[in-house]
Amino acid sequence: MSQILLESVNVGQPVALDAGRPDKRTGICKRALEGAVRVHRLGADGDAVVDTRHHGGPGQALYLYSLEDYAFWSARGVATGSGMFGENLTVSGIESADLCIGDRLVVGEVVLEVTSSRIPCATFAKRMGDPGFVKKFRDAGRPGAYLRVIAEGHIAAGQAIELKPFAGDRISLGEHFALTFTAMKTPLSREMITRLLALPLAERDRADNLERLAAL
Repeated sequence: MSQILLESVNVGQPVALDAGRPDKRTGICKRALEGAVRVHRLGADGDAVVDTRHHGGPGQALYLYSLEDYAFWSARGVATGSGMFGENLTVSGIESADLCIGDRLVVGEVVLEVTSSRIPCATFAKRMGDPGFVKKFRDAGRPGAYLRVIAEGHIAAGQAIELKPFAGDRISLGEHFALTFTAMKTPLSREMITRLLALPLAERDRADNLERLAAL
C-alpha cells in the first residue's frame, strides 16, 4: 500500500442550497483550511452539523474521502475537489471502500477510528446538482468513511497517516455499504447482524442493526 497522506482539512458553515428555501440549510459545503485544525470528539473546529438527526455525533464526528475515489468521479465528468462531497478529511493513498470498520488512522497526535460507510441522501444530490446522484453514488461503491475521534488534537494538510488495521473481524466499508442497501430490501441474516454488532459501529448504525435483530 502506498503512503497515506492528509491532503486537506475541510469545514463548512450552514448554507441554503435552494434559494427558494433559505430556511433549509446544510453544512455539506466545505472549504479547505490552511494550518493546524483542532479535532475533538464531535468533529473539527469551525465545522457545522445542521441535521443532527441524521449526521454528526461521536460515531460520525468526521467524514473522509480520498483522491483515488475522486479520480473515479472525475473520469466520469463529475465535479471534484477538496470538500466537494462534504468530507472533513481529503486523503490520498487509499480507496475508501478498502478501509474496514475498526481500522484506526493515526495523524500525529490524533487517532481516528473507522465506524461506518456513508449512505447518500437528497441533500448530497442537491449539492451535486444531480437528482440521480444518490443512485450513482450507490452504484459506484465508493462510500467514504465516517470516523470516531479516539484521541483529540490538531491536524494539518501534508501530514502522513498511519493505518492500523482492526485486529478483529474485518468487514470493509465496501461490503458494509452494499449490506446497508441490501438490508433495505432483504433482511440480513442473524449471523451477519451479529458480526456487525461486534464491531465499533457508529451509534446510528448500531441502532439500525439492533432494530434488524429484534425484527427477526
